[in-house]
Amino acid sequence: MKRLFVKEIWYNVVIMKVKTIRKIKNLKGKRVLLRADFNVSLGNDRRVDKNEDFKLVKTLPTINYLISRGAKVIIMAHLGRPNGKIVDALRFDPVVKRLSQLLKKEIYKSDQILGKTVKKFVDDMEDGDILMLENIRFDRREEKGSRIFARQLAKLADIYVNDSFASDHRNHVSTAVIQNYLPSYAGLLLEDEIKNLSKVFVNPPRPLVAIIGGAKISTKVKVIKRFLEIIDHVLLGGALANTVLQVMGVSVGESLVEPKMIPVIQKIDLTDDQLRVPVDGMMARSFKSKKGRVGALGDIKKNELILDIGPDTIKLYKKILKSAKMIVWNGPMGLIENPISTVGTKEIIKILASSKAETIVGGGETVQMIRTMKLEDKFNFVSTGGGAMLEFLEGKELPGLKKLIIKD
Repeated sequence: MKRLFVKEIWYNVVIMKVKTIRKIKNLKGKRVLLRADFNVSLGNDRRVDKNEDFKLVKTLPTINYLISRGAKVIIMAHLGRPNGKIVDALRFDPVVKRLSQLLKKEIYKSDQILGKTVKKFVDDMEDGDILMLENIRFDRREEKGSRIFARQLAKLADIYVNDSFASDHRNHVSTAVIQNYLPSYAGLLLEDEIKNLSKVFVNPPRPLVAIIGGAKISTKVKVIKRFLEIIDHVLLGGALANTVLQVMGVSVGESLVEPKMIPVIQKIDLTDDQLRVPVDGMMARSFKSKKGRVGALGDIKKNELILDIGPDTIKLYKKILKSAKMIVWNGPMGLIENPISTVGTKEIIKILASSKAETIVGGGETVQMIRTMKLEDKFNFVSTGGGAMLEFLEGKELPGLKKLIIKD
């Protein structure tokens, strides 16, 4: 354990290590129940193509590691929020098709999660085979953390492997509860996530800068507060900055704010030079406006919304980022669903892509934009986690990691 002394506060920072599949001496013939994160966006054509397969690609090293050593791999994952019901539009067939293409290998797919059909599939598997179970959230017991469901799933395998960092902040059966019933290990992706995100707290190069964007301040206020205690600069963007601006006395027109968060924001020292907020923005009369105007936030009209950060904010942030040695980013700078408000996010991506700093980025929308711009390889680490990344950086104990951590 190391201690980090910042701003007269002592923080216990654990260089976290997990039990990984590298520790398993013999995988040949072993039935491995692999929890993957295949919660991808399906295109309008109900296919998973190279624009949506980021999470599948990130899991390939773990799958290849297992099958190359003769394991029988049974994959479980979730897709969307079926609320414990069978939803045909959320079946895994498109995912299996794309995963099979990426692995260049046939994948067997079960239309059930448990039952005689699944048991027969498992019994018939040969070394190196892959079986994909149906959407784990079709069974409502998954999200309820049912121990009975966990024991039933555990009977399918000899070993459990968690490679779904993005789901590890949930105390669900497939991520946490099942670890009570099988020898459990971390996959290569999960190991990579922990190693890279821990760099933010363990002797990071400085200046260390965090960029926090997205829609809701309520989901990110805790990580912002923690960052203000240990990071050199925190740059805000997206709709979450609106509530902060309002508390600072800056008019935000009809922009999205969270009134319930005002008392929480009022307790933060908003005069701290570490905290930076937008000074201008792209403003429009509705979220779907095809045209907007750029202006100082003090000049916003009562019937306008802030949809994106403006050029002066980009210039201010660029100056800070230029001197950074490490940058961690989660959440877009504007409403990226509208083409007129993607400029801020794209410009930040370009700045980081050309930066010499070590760059760590996460959050579904942010990552999607980076991939669309074909700049993924310009970042040191791109996390698969959104909420899980935030909770990890916030310092919370993630249920899916609890039993995997090696305690020195």
